[in-house]
Amino acid sequence: MDAVDILRDLSSRPRAAAAALRDHLNPVSLNARPGGHDNSVAWLLWHTGREIDVQLAGLTGDEQLWTARGFDARFALGQVGDTVGVGHSSAEARRILVDDGEGLLEYVDATLAAIERYLEMITAADLEDVIDAQWDPPVTRGARLVSIVDDAIQHLAQAAYVLGMPLRD
Repeated sequence: MDAVDILRDLSSRPRAAAAALRDHLNPVSLNARPGGHDNSVAWLLWHTGREIDVQLAGLTGDEQLWTARGFDARFALGQVGDTVGVGHSSAEARRILVDDGEGLLEYVDATLAAIERYLEMITAADLEDVIDAQWDPPVTRGARLVSIVDDAIQHLAQAAYVLGMPLRD
């Protein structure tokens, strides 16, 4: 098993975690803010898709699925929806209101499937390519892919945790 095979295995795991949320998504659970936190489950799922989509498009040069497949129009979140969510103010995070849980899961699944397709096209040697020299140490393709999947895993786990709590505002 080489490094790309390991990344393929790693990147397949968030899809199952996201699918396991399906039966727990409704407008109330999606948009609840337990403890008054700004990031709802809808925000977590939206952000998961956006961070994958934006970063993968940067690697592939392809159009983001957000616009290419009409998720931007489907969710109608305006300019805040076109961002990734990193550094959102409280007001911006609270504008991510989505009642369409199935649609959020479709978006996350589409972005994870795109990673899997991308991993079919690269080699272990490609993982060593420096793609962002602005950091110290410079970011390689492999490090970026690990970062993308790690972020997805973290946010899907947060969504699962919140969905398992009693809903309190």
